[in-house]
Amino acid sequence: MNLDALAAARRHSHAFDQGNPLAERNTRRAMWLTLVMMVVEITGGWWFNSMAVLADGWHMSSHAIALGLSAFAYACARRYARDRRFAFGTWKIEILGGYTSAILLLGVAVLMVVQSLERLLNPGTIQYRQAIVIAVVGLLVNLICAWWLRDHHEHHGHDHHDHDHDHDHDHDHAEDPAHDHAHDLNLRSAYLHVMADAVTSVLAIIALLGGMYFGAAWLDPVMGLVGAALVSAWAWGLVRSSGRILLDAQMDLPVVEEVREAIEAGPLSARISDLHVWQVARGKFACVVEVVATAGVEAEDVRRELSVHDELVHVTVEMVPVAA
Repeated sequence: MNLDALAAARRHSHAFDQGNPLAERNTRRAMWLTLVMMVVEITGGWWFNSMAVLADGWHMSSHAIALGLSAFAYACARRYARDRRFAFGTWKIEILGGYTSAILLLGVAVLMVVQSLERLLNPGTIQYRQAIVIAVVGLLVNLICAWWLRDHHEHHGHDHHDHDHDHDHDHDHAEDPAHDHAHDLNLRSAYLHVMADAVTSVLAIIALLGGMYFGAAWLDPVMGLVGAALVSAWAWGLVRSSGRILLDAQMDLPVVEEVREAIEAGPLSARISDLHVWQVARGKFACVVEVVATAGVEAEDVRRELSVHDELVHVTVEMVPVAA
């Protein structure tokens, strides 16, 4: 790659290290609102003897920490965006924040299970009406935070170019690495924390209503167990998504096959002997490729074929010439 192209690629990559100012601001707003509601729910759950509300409060405390972690990741990525020590930019700081947040969410699920089982074995008197009011207010707070933290990026598909590679993206995005690479996983982790708390609030309201009108006090701790299961499932999905990026386990993404097609199925009549593709920013990748080709095929020819893929911001080509 010539010096001008290399400089342009670096500028392109650094543009994605400036963070997401709107997401960072909304994450901070959600963090402070969550902290206030956390105090209300923990105090109210303990005072009115509701395990569902208390569990939701402790759950919300972990979310306040997680939201703070997400905001901190945004700030660090932005602060060190121009630091030359980061060869491919600072975007993975955000991914590390999302991964850590997911681990924290799994810990919260364990805490919810322990507390729910304890209350199931040792039930107490619940002041339902007061607890329901607190749970409803908590749900409203969660919905406000979820609205702030929704993903504003609309590129849900693999739509970075207009050539004739049509990929089917109708499958479940929660398990689709091609979907994950184009989205802000740090923001997604914050959003999942808030949504998990919203679901916990809904389950708490259901449990409290069931106990108040039908005498089913056992619903309160049981709903805590159900909430823990849902939180665990969401957290594990986020661990997988962020872990794949941190470990560069992305050689099954569509962009890899597109690189192969451009070189081996195109006009170059070349063969790839070694290929490495990894993510360096949201929806942006680096590529190192070793190409076996006949005399006359140059590295610039390979780069020209790959240039239609805008998601490739760092491309290194090594040529291995062979006789015609």
